[in-house]
Amino acid sequence: MRSRKPKPPSGPQVDGLLLVDKSSGMTSHDVVDLVRRSTKLEKVGHTGTLDPMATGLLILCVGKATRLQAFFMKMEKTYEGTIQFGWATETYDAEGAPIGDAVPASIEAIDFEEVLPRFRGEIQQVPPQYSAKKVAGVRAYENARKGQTTVLEPKNVTVYEFSILEVSGSQAKFRVRCSAGTYVRSLANDLGQAVGLGAHLGSLRRTAIGAFRVEDAIPAATIREAEVAAILSPPHFQEMHEVDLPFPRVMIDRTQEIKLRTGQSVIVKPGEDPLPLRELVSLGNPDQKLIAIAEVVEVLREGGGPVVLQPKVVFGGK
Repeated sequence: MRSRKPKPPSGPQVDGLLLVDKSSGMTSHDVVDLVRRSTKLEKVGHTGTLDPMATGLLILCVGKATRLQAFFMKMEKTYEGTIQFGWATETYDAEGAPIGDAVPASIEAIDFEEVLPRFRGEIQQVPPQYSAKKVAGVRAYENARKGQTTVLEPKNVTVYEFSILEVSGSQAKFRVRCSAGTYVRSLANDLGQAVGLGAHLGSLRRTAIGAFRVEDAIPAATIREAEVAAILSPPHFQEMHEVDLPFPRVMIDRTQEIKLRTGQSVIVKPGEDPLPLRELVSLGNPDQKLIAIAEVVEVLREGGGPVVLQPKVVFGGK
């Protein structure tokens, strides 16, 4: 009888968020693999990719927190970087082939505030040809590499801030705060067109996702040599009961906690602020510990009355 191979040792059983400062040249999946190998954690997933060229903040969900990945993907992002004027590229960034000849460009005399307002607020943006957007099951960049053009529909995105911080010669430093799904390299390309010069994204660093800051992240370059306990330590690692989630907080009693832990729904009265149908809420127990993320599945009475909550994710520990 063939003996079974022993299972490899598993890592710590934790649920939470790991903030990582991605190095240039790494894909987001590279970072996930690095964390998995270094910690032996079984469940790790990222909450939105960064291009290999870019650096900065990635939020990795660990354990049961992976079930919240879709939520964190929707959070607003903040970036800083540089825009190089004088030539455009096929990919809209520094890694792409130049389009045409480079033109000497001094941008110090340009009044960017005349054109930047058109890129702020809710705008329509066409994804780059070199993007992961799928049309008829094929990613746009796969067609682009074959010299084929993909018809990409514009989509609505929101740019809360687009500021030029400093100008030097043909390069501008900028900051952008935007909704999920915004292509910053498209903003760079389109800004160049708006001022009559070719332009592309020279560098990019993600500095924030919602209230999470890159200053609190562990550098990816240090993970391989770090001890597991050091990787899973504050401030870059936060267990779920410590995370300040942007959901309405509802307190529950011990009886309701027991029901939630067995997957049952509970009825709660949220207070003065009504909870609409399909709203997500975080549930805390009498010890102020995060117990679960739940969804409003039924509103029993409008105007702040009782609602039925169905648990989406239940976390361990009391």
